[in-house]
Amino acid sequence: MKLTTRILSRIAVLGALVVVFDYTLKFSGLKIPFPWYPRLKFDFTGIPIVLSLLLFGLKPGAFTSAVALFAILVRSGDVIGASMKALAEFSTILGMSMGLIQFRKTAKPSKPTKPISFILGCTLRVIVMAFANLPVSVVYYGFPLEAAVSLSPFIAAFNVSQSFVSMFGGYLVYEAVIRRAPSLAAT
Repeated sequence: MKLTTRILSRIAVLGALVVVFDYTLKFSGLKIPFPWYPRLKFDFTGIPIVLSLLLFGLKPGAFTSAVALFAILVRSGDVIGASMKALAEFSTILGMSMGLIQFRKTAKPSKPTKPISFILGCTLRVIVMAFANLPVSVVYYGFPLEAAVSLSPFIAAFNVSQSFVSMFGGYLVYEAVIRRAPSLAAT
């Protein structure tokens, strides 16, 4: 994919939307805590990241995910939290991308690709974040290893839920945009 000025400007708009979602939800207090582990909170920053993947591809999605990292880092100063959020969202779009690429080759467009991309996006996020959370919980937060392992099912449940919020929201916006501006699908 050639990154033209037009595509870069569209990616920048989606990156700005990530910043707006992050700052608005944080400072308004509207982030919804995960009931089983309130340290984790639901948000909508993954929606523009998924939309960037669906409209422009994996590289622009990765760039939009990096914007989330820097926005959260600037807002909070928390390198670990910002990195974990960006890693979670990137692993979601990476899994989705694998499903979209693999099944576009073998199936009619958009029939089995959507459920497969959802499953792969969710699965990859859960696996990546399970492996990332153990050392972070033990080394950074100082949890005993047994406590970190016992939190793993709750963290996995949160990542399943948050990945579906991002993917459903991203697909919903994508389909609305493509219905109104079909030329965006070709870029």
